[in-house]
Amino acid sequence: MDIVDAHCHIISADTARYPQAPIGGKQSAWAATRPVTAEGMIARMDQTGISQAVLVQATTHYGYDNSYVLDTTRAHPDRFAAVGTVDPLRDDAATLLKTATGQGRLAGVRLFTSGSTVPTQGEWFAAPETFPFWEQAGELRIPVCLQMRLGPATHHLVELLERFPHVTVLLDHIGYPDITTSPATAGQDVAALGVHPGLHLKLTHRNLEQLHNAGDQATDFLTPVIKAFGADRIAWGSNLPAAEQSLPQLRTLAEETLAELPERDREQIFAGTARRLYPALAASAA
Repeated sequence: MDIVDAHCHIISADTARYPQAPIGGKQSAWAATRPVTAEGMIARMDQTGISQAVLVQATTHYGYDNSYVLDTTRAHPDRFAAVGTVDPLRDDAATLLKTATGQGRLAGVRLFTSGSTVPTQGEWFAAPETFPFWEQAGELRIPVCLQMRLGPATHHLVELLERFPHVTVLLDHIGYPDITTSPATAGQDVAALGVHPGLHLKLTHRNLEQLHNAGDQATDFLTPVIKAFGADRIAWGSNLPAAEQSLPQLRTLAEETLAELPERDREQIFAGTARRLYPALAASAA
C-alpha cells in the first residue's frame, strides 16, 4: 500500500546549527530521550515502506525556529513536506505567514495550544488578535494543524470554523477524544464537528491505541466519524518519535485497526488525504 506519514518529527544532532528553543522553555521528554534525525527518519521510512512524510515542527524542542524542517525538505523535496510553527498573536502574523509559506518553503503551519509540556488548554488560538492570521491562511490555502484537546475549548474551534469557513484545519490526534471511556460517545462528539467542511482529522497512535484496545467497539467510534467526515478528510500520522513504538509497529497498529474499512477509505487515510492537503507531495509522487 502507498503510504504517506502525515505527522512525524525530526531533531538534528547539530545543536550549534539548530539550537533548542522550546515554547515555554520546557523540552518534551521524547525529544530528549529518543530524537530522530532527518537521515534516521528516511531510514525508518525505507524500512517500513513509507514513501513520503510531513515533517511537523517539534515545537517542544525548536519553538518558532523552523530551520531544520525547512532545510530537510529542501534537501529531500521528493520525500518530505514541512509544517512549521508560527505565533498568530504577533501583529505581523499575517505578513509572516505569507512570507514563510509557498514554493520551497513551509507547506503548512502548526499551532501548539496544548500538549505534554502545556497541560492547560490554551484559548488564545481563537483570540481576535489571531483573526488576520486565520484570514491569511484561508487566502493562501495553507493547512493549519491545530494541536488542542476537545472539551471546554471546542466552542472556540467551532467559532473559528464558522468565521473562517475557507480555512483548512487539521485537528492533531483528533483532539484527543476519550475513546477509552466510551467509543460511541467520543465518536458522536467528533462526528458533530463534521459539518464544518474545512475541518480535517489527523489519526495517530494516540487514537489508534485506544481503538485497538476497544476491540469490536472501535466501530462505534469509526463508523460515525468516517460517515461525517469521509475518509478524504482523515489522514494517518505516526507521531514518531513522540510515539514510543517503532515506525513498523505504528504502521501495523494503523493497518490492523483500520483493516475492516473499504479499500478506498484506507487509500485516502494512508495517502490520498495527505497529498491533497500538501500538493507538493503529490507533485513529487507523480
